[in-house]
Order: sequence, then structure tokens, then C-alpha cells
Amino acid sequence: MVIGKNGQVGGELLKVLPSSFDITATDRSTLDLANPAEIASVIRAVKPDVIINAAAYTAVDKAESDQAAAQAVNAVAPGVMADAAKSIGALLVHYSTDYVYDGRKESPYTEDDAPAPLGVYGRTKLDGERAIQASGCRHLILRTEWVYGPYGANFLLTMLRLAASRPELRVVDDQFGAPTSARAIAEATARILAGGIPQNSGLYLMTAAGQTTWCGFARAILAGSGSKVPVIAIPTKDYPTPAARPRNSVFDNSRFDKRFGFRLPAWEEGLRQCLKTLSETNS
Repeated sequence: MVIGKNGQVGGELLKVLPSSFDITATDRSTLDLANPAEIASVIRAVKPDVIINAAAYTAVDKAESDQAAAQAVNAVAPGVMADAAKSIGALLVHYSTDYVYDGRKESPYTEDDAPAPLGVYGRTKLDGERAIQASGCRHLILRTEWVYGPYGANFLLTMLRLAASRPELRVVDDQFGAPTSARAIAEATARILAGGIPQNSGLYLMTAAGQTTWCGFARAILAGSGSKVPVIAIPTKDYPTPAARPRNSVFDNSRFDKRFGFRLPAWEEGLRQCLKTLSETNS
């Protein structure tokens, strides 16, 4: 069962999950994540072996003033999914975020580092993780970051749109992380499940290999698309936002690599594939 089929990761999951899987996919029109009773009822009716929660409230800045909605989707709903998963013996796969950390660590984060979210989005995502863990259901929590793809609302599409209408772009250059494509996340999930449904629960950091800054990512996006628009590096203080961002979102993915026997491709490769898909779609 894929929850959030119209999202960036959900849409990619439907493309890459093995054809032998019997898939039920839901969106907002068929499953209201703000309605706990409906979530439980639908899951128990479908009785899936695996639930993949690819839905989330991801409007990071809006969450600061819309806390109730973020809490309902990011914290309460995953807990309800987890309780329902336990009742039918299903595995719950859930995606989380770098925003559970404050970004003040100087070296890459590991699963053993204490979370310290800076805002509502990160706090509600952390609450969702903890609700899943407390439920006792079998689960895989995969923390990832800087997610983008060829459709939806994301940094890559925003940069391409702005570059088409502005003489230059000014982008933050003192926040570090690994741009991770929705396709890479979906392919990694499919690869895990194709090897058999995991029987052991766990939380893993899972991002593309390598690191860059938002400015570096923007420059790579425009270079890959053939744009000549210059990207000017600016500090975070020159681009204030309602929600604070972690300065360091670089992950150490070695626990994931060891557990599942593979690693995600470099972020540059994910970007190349995404731009290729965009070009083919628009041609």
C-alpha cells in the first residue's frame, strides 16, 4: 500500500516497485490523513503486507503558522498507520527528514546523534518517528533530505523557473547537504523490498552520496539545463525565512549501506537523470 501516490516519492514508487507487487495506492481524495479513523479503516480493509507512507506536510515555512495541520499529517497520522500496521502484522516504511537535527554538528550526522529540531516541521516529523517506534509495529524509518524531482514543488523546478525570468539568482551557500532525487529514494525502497520484506525494525539515514550547498546545487541545475544565468552565493542571514534551516545536513549513510548492501548514487547522477527526464518530457 502506497500512501501519497501523487507526491514526488509516491509517484516514483509506482513506477519502480516490482510489477509482481499487488499495489493499492491512495491520495488525498481516497485517504484523508487528517482523519485518524479513516486511516485505520482503510489500512485494515486493504490488509497490505507493506505500507509505504510517502505522504507528508512539507511546507516548511507555512508549518510555523499552520502547526495543527503539520501535526496531524506528520505526527498523528504515522502513529495511526503504525498501530494499524501492528494490528495486521504489516511492515511500515516511513520517510523522515534532516530537519530533525539542528545542523550545528561539524561532522556528518549519524543515527546515534540526538535530534534537536529547529522548527515545527522538524518537530512534527520527529514526533511521527517516535509514534511509529512506540507502536511496536515492524518499521523502517528512512531519514533523507533535499528531495526533488521532475514534478511537484521543489528547489530544482523553482531554480529553473526563476532562471527563465531573472538576470541572476542569489542562493544560500552556507547550508550543506546532499540533494536526493525522489527517483533514487523510490529505487532504494524498491530494492529493499524486492529482496524480501525486512523482519527487523530500524531507523536509517539514506541520502545520495556526496555533498554540496544550495548554491552549488543551483549552479549544477542551471549548468545541466544549459542555462547561462549566473548564481550569486549569499549567506543565510541575507535570505531570512519563517523557519530556521539546519546549517549542516550532511549524513553518514554507512549504517544503511551495511544493512542493505548498497548505497544511493552520487547526487550529481541523480540530478543528471532528473534533468534528462525533464528534457524528454518537454520535448
